[in-house]
Amino acid sequence: MRAYEVIYILDPALTEEQLSEQVQRFAQVAREQGAEVDEPQLRPKRRLAYPIRGKGEGFYVIMTLRAEPPAMTELTRVLKLAEQVVRHMVVAVEQKKPPAQGEGAGVQ
Repeated sequence: MRAYEVIYILDPALTEEQLSEQVQRFAQVAREQGAEVDEPQLRPKRRLAYPIRGKGEGFYVIMTLRAEPPAMTELTRVLKLAEQVVRHMVVAVEQKKPPAQGEGAGVQ
């Protein structure tokens, strides 16, 4: 499994109940595809750098997870189709590998 970070912006017109529902919905989609999802972080409403689809504000959600690439394909598809999602981005997080034997500083 690879590590991913998914960031998406939700419509500012959503109520708190609708926000919570959407965040849990997207986490559940990932879980159904076999992903291990950490608790999504819902950030307060923020002003966007520029209007997107006529919206000047939005709620940012950051979700970290571990999944196989096909699971991320399905999550991306669902995010694209959701009308409440203003913008989304999926980033593969590189795992740092420990240095191999003899490659560290001070090793003789």
